[in-house]
Amino acid sequence: MSDTSKAGVRPVLSVKNLKLHYFTSKGAVRALDGVSFDLYPGETLGLVGESGCGKTTTGVALLNMPSPPGRIVEGSILIDGTEIVGLSDRALRRDIRWSKISMVFQGAMNCLTPVYTIRELMEETWNEHSSGNDPQGTVEALMIKYVRLVGLPENVLDRYPHELSGGMKQRVVIAMALFLEPKVIVMDEPTTALDVIVQAQILNLIKGLKRDLGLSYIFITHDLATEAEIADKIMVMYAGKMAELGDSEKIFGPRGPAHPYTQKLLASTPRLRKRVSELAFIPGSPPDLIDPPRGCRFAPRCSFAKAKCFSTEPPVAELGPGHLVACWKAMEDEEYERT
Repeated sequence: MSDTSKAGVRPVLSVKNLKLHYFTSKGAVRALDGVSFDLYPGETLGLVGESGCGKTTTGVALLNMPSPPGRIVEGSILIDGTEIVGLSDRALRRDIRWSKISMVFQGAMNCLTPVYTIRELMEETWNEHSSGNDPQGTVEALMIKYVRLVGLPENVLDRYPHELSGGMKQRVVIAMALFLEPKVIVMDEPTTALDVIVQAQILNLIKGLKRDLGLSYIFITHDLATEAEIADKIMVMYAGKMAELGDSEKIFGPRGPAHPYTQKLLASTPRLRKRVSELAFIPGSPPDLIDPPRGCRFAPRCSFAKAKCFSTEPPVAELGPGHLVACWKAMEDEEYERT
């Protein structure tokens, strides 16, 4: 299921029961196992969770480009009204990737081919999607427009990646993601390898582009403080599934989240204005996704787990408008509408 719709507004991205498995000699790894959500124009959805929970897998699945031996086995991905599950690779490259949805991959230095200038890289992207009948100077004007938009001088186009700083590379990758003017941009930990000053510059850039261009983002990070700063909604993932989804105010607000896993994630984050003797932690390890446990996948690590949690998987329930959770305890604690 997906989150509550906004009256009169069609989602720019709608994901229903998405499953992506990696088929190995030991069995299928259920890296993504039934995730659903909607993303609306001008909205930022933050994906958080431990390493291996399915955040980056969700990002690459949205472009229908899982690495072998991965494959989307079930579900629907509607981007701007177009169903992309089942499209040929040629149609995906020509009509979807980078023109309707693009991705800023983790580690900009690994995304830029070192023997090509920035101009050559951007021209190659353009030529892959162009009909070949564009007016003369179109691509040059767009390249200049977007490198300037991300705060870089025009001469960056004629430089090689090794001539740029880490922050400049990250801005170039963002410019390349914007270049074909897509509706949705997936950002996979875009500030991880940067120092705190450059991180702040990149985050301000992302917020400014959202405001000025009306972009919709999927923002993937481990950093809950960053999500609190930039995301409108938060989706907490665990073991390939959605644990909780809600507005940032609900997740980070005074009342706090409803799912025990989300509560533990927040409790493990240092606070400037709150004295703590020690940070909370979650005992144990995430489950084996080749043979996940029955019932709630978080139950073996949850201090509130009861017999029902180990035997029956909790449905996704609506605790309030736009606030979804998959947890038996949360349903017992709250009045809710099962959807």
